[in-house]
Amino acid sequence: MIAGVQHTPPFFKPGDFMTEDRLQSTTCAQKLKALGEPLRLRIVDCLRAGPMTVSEICEAIETEIVTVSHHLGVLRNASIVERTKNGRFAVYRLSEGTLELAENAKSNDFIDLGCCRIEIPK
Repeated sequence: MIAGVQHTPPFFKPGDFMTEDRLQSTTCAQKLKALGEPLRLRIVDCLRAGPMTVSEICEAIETEIVTVSHHLGVLRNASIVERTKNGRFAVYRLSEGTLELAENAKSNDFIDLGCCRIEIPK
């Protein structure tokens, strides 16, 4: 103890961080890694408008279908997008709760990953 300086005990015990993973570190890291590719961010941005088929996404971001399909698979494995079948077409949408819409026109939307939020410009 330094003279004249009073040490205040921390509000947590030293072992607290090891017993509880409040950030859901593994899940959070998987989602952040999935969003770490520029093309995947562009796909997420496209899906903000609503559900789209793979072909529609390809057309919107001017990328080949095989590339878009691969990146959609990564986003799906990270639970950022969901896929439904509509006949022979796969339709993708952002997973429930992933997109948080702005409350007013001046605010930006957010991607909510559970552990953190990423602000998306309009």
